[in-house]
Amino acid sequence: MSTTVGTGRTAGTGTERAVRVLLWAAAAVEAVIGVWAQFFPVGFYEDFPLGWGWVRLLPPYNEHLVRDVGGLSLALVVVLVAAALRPDRWTARVAALAGAVFVVPHTIFHAMHMAHFGAFDAIAQTVGNVGLCVLVVAIWVLAGRLPERGGSRR
Repeated sequence: MSTTVGTGRTAGTGTERAVRVLLWAAAAVEAVIGVWAQFFPVGFYEDFPLGWGWVRLLPPYNEHLVRDVGGLSLALVVVLVAAALRPDRWTARVAALAGAVFVVPHTIFHAMHMAHFGAFDAIAQTVGNVGLCVLVVAIWVLAGRLPERGGSRR
């Protein structure tokens, strides 16, 4: 949904597109994590991310907890996709808040537990985690420019 402003232009179209892109990007990241952890827990534990094995550096392996991470990540995907499909201020901000509830404590935990990581892995992990924090903040901020309710259906 877009609204006409005094100049005759429509406000919200570019913002809505940006919010959609960010929501889809967050959903894609969580979908990869969720599917991998839920359906291939040993592989997730041994190889996440991209074969670097960061999870195994924080032992011990626990299939139940790894699958829980997968299921909860997939639940977050549902919220992010729902907001991307119908972006309005409230829905996009709920999705951003749901993402923040996960990524902020996750980032803090990893920042405080780097003893087993080499320098490259510690930096890469920190950049990735902070990047996800920035992503959810960007969604929150841009969502403030969306209509209050009833984003367009696409």
